[in-house]
Amino acid sequence: MSNIRLFFSNSLSADMIDKLDKSQSHYLVKVMRVKENEVFSLFNKNGEWEAKILGISKNIVEFKTIKQLRQKENTKELWLAFSPIKSNYQNFMIQKATELGVTKFLPIISERTIVRKINNERLNKIIIESCEQSNRINIPSIEKSQSLDKFLSNNSDINLIFGDLNTNNKKIKISNSKPNCLLIGPEGDYSADEIKKILNFKGSQSIKLSDNILRSETAVISALSVINYLQN
Repeated sequence: MSNIRLFFSNSLSADMIDKLDKSQSHYLVKVMRVKENEVFSLFNKNGEWEAKILGISKNIVEFKTIKQLRQKENTKELWLAFSPIKSNYQNFMIQKATELGVTKFLPIISERTIVRKINNERLNKIIIESCEQSNRINIPSIEKSQSLDKFLSNNSDINLIFGDLNTNNKKIKISNSKPNCLLIGPEGDYSADEIKKILNFKGSQSIKLSDNILRSETAVISALSVINYLQN
């Protein structure tokens, strides 16, 4: 069985015959050098299937699903609310957060957010590639950028875990009944007024990730690792 995994947005079922798009076909044929009758796997939120290449015509791959490898995943809701940062660091952060099980990304524009625009299409591509490489089935969603006030008012039923530079608390409680949402601030931290709003949010809890000041992407990886450990 090949370890090549590709996300397939259309429905998958037994013995179905279909074609890959131009980009995925190019990846299989030109990059991975896969030949006719070789196998790979396709996945989406409903499961993962082994597929065999039936033919390659004009560099487009035609395939047939052979057998189902995995059923639909029952994943725990783990959200990341983050302030956009410079693209190279942000791409890395999104990639690693996907590997660590985040199910929803929520870009937050705060008073001190420097980067005000993000390319959701580019980030979604990174998310899909990370799922392909990390053996995930469910593709995390990414919402449009929103203000901190809107985020807090629209998500009242979450367990909010706030990476707070000003707390000495190093223990958090994980919820098994509602989404656990990690909130990481901008490079200059949240303003005093914003921190007050976060701390007054019902269900909010602060955690100090390190005695050192961490970069945003480092804080995300550190906190998600802790949450993952506590969730399992």
